[in-house]
Amino acid sequence: MAETKSPLLRAYLIVGSDELKRQAAVARIKRYVDEGLVDFNLDELTASADMDPASLVASLDTMPFGPGPRLVIVHDAGKLPKAVSEALITYLDNPNPSSVLCLEAESLAKGTRLYKAVAKQDGKPIVECAAKKAWELPAYVAQLCQRTHGKRMGEAAAKELVGRVGESTVLLDAQVRTLAELVGDRPEITLADVEEHVARTAEVKPWEFLDAVSGRDARRALALYQSMTDPSQVALLTLLVGRIRELACARSLAARGEGASLARALGKQEWQVKNHLRWARGFSDGDLERALVEAAALERILKGTGDSDAAFVSYVARVCGA
Repeated sequence: MAETKSPLLRAYLIVGSDELKRQAAVARIKRYVDEGLVDFNLDELTASADMDPASLVASLDTMPFGPGPRLVIVHDAGKLPKAVSEALITYLDNPNPSSVLCLEAESLAKGTRLYKAVAKQDGKPIVECAAKKAWELPAYVAQLCQRTHGKRMGEAAAKELVGRVGESTVLLDAQVRTLAELVGDRPEITLADVEEHVARTAEVKPWEFLDAVSGRDARRALALYQSMTDPSQVALLTLLVGRIRELACARSLAARGEGASLARALGKQEWQVKNHLRWARGFSDGDLERALVEAAALERILKGTGDSDAAFVSYVARVCGA
């Protein structure tokens, strides 16, 4: 799989939810096929209900034209009909030494017979393409921007891009490429560039809203709220009260010099509270306690006949210090 073109294995399974990684892995294998012989030595298929197992095996058994290798790629391999999957399992017991089978799939359980048949091949035939965690994506986008296009992208711009586009690395890569072209010779893609040129296509996740309120960013918090589809103010308030309590705990522990024990105190993983102490420092004494008192009054409005939307927006603005 290395760019030095070390010898290919007889079979690969490229599997994982990171589509961009899968595309890159498939592209690296395809480079082994001579460009002038692609029509003869590359067979690229997508799994379908009417796929013929005999034809697929025949393609794998065909000798390459010229120096080879012959490469057979099957996309969406996790959706292969059972007959095709079984035919490949049998083929992998004695694969054609002049052909390479490349199965690409978003998911394929390790307990399946096909996964095991590929895994038992010599070398390291399983290419894992696990998706990055949501909190890792902004840093990934910034690195992608710098590495691929030589442009800087700050944390705020990267977070906004992920929030608007979602977690698909393919879509993020496409948007970074478009933004890089739009800014021209300018060395940085800014938050304003993202807000102006990238439409929000991803559904707002509640944690994005909570993070914006925690950071006392009223503009972003209210923009995210307005972008939600038919939000439940009661549900959001419940989540927000939980976050405010966590921040109050963070302030209390920090005041006693015990901030490092926050994750343990809250029963959470370290990555889940990695910003809590910083956010907590953004509130003054009494701010969080007042927010909890006001939340009780707001809950009565939300469950009554008052203007729920206006009351909720006003509350969020006050918590953010606006």
